[in-house]
Amino acid sequence: MSFFEQLQQATASARGELQSIPVILDAIQGKVTRDEYQRFLTEAYHHVKHTVPLLMACGARVPAQCEWLRTAIAEYIKEEIGHQEWILDDIEACGGDREQAMQSAPSAATELMVSYAYDTIARGNPAGFFGMVHVLEGTSVVLATRAADAIEQALGLPRTAFSYLRSHGDLDIEHVGFFESLMNRLDDAEAQRAIIHAANMFYRLYGDIFRSLRPASAALAEAA
Repeated sequence: MSFFEQLQQATASARGELQSIPVILDAIQGKVTRDEYQRFLTEAYHHVKHTVPLLMACGARVPAQCEWLRTAIAEYIKEEIGHQEWILDDIEACGGDREQAMQSAPSAATELMVSYAYDTIARGNPAGFFGMVHVLEGTSVVLATRAADAIEQALGLPRTAFSYLRSHGDLDIEHVGFFESLMNRLDDAEAQRAIIHAANMFYRLYGDIFRSLRPASAALAEAA
């Protein structure tokens, strides 16, 4: 079994829990409000703006014997630069305030996920950061385009309000193939363990961001 297959198998339960979160299930059926979609975009802005700094931090800590991995990180950086601006464009396109989103504070869930990513790189094995890549890109491929189509139709929002979801849904299909090839080249057992552990953690932390999008009062009302 390749390491990528091991990673998929070892994170199957956590992935299933993320994909069964009510607001995600509702999103792919178009059953979310404009306010919930804007909150999603705002939280996405607050973690996506850290993607390039995190990649740079990870690349700086990669050991010399894994120079090939540093080269791959440089490719990721070129692909990810400026994606937070796409999100701000989407916020404007669906009636939100770009400046207000930029100046807002992230939710506790978003802050914790970003903090854990930096901590994984600084304190643990820097390869663990690829656990976050696995979670965000894999989730995007499975859900992003479906959710964008459903939400656009349900809310009557312009197509320009979905550049982040649609671009990542398409772009991350290519990224997942690239990611799989990287993981299958990585033969260090400690790095592999770090990636599996981090991926399971990031499924939980990323899931908490989605759980935070819908106030408890609204969730209770739906359940009643």
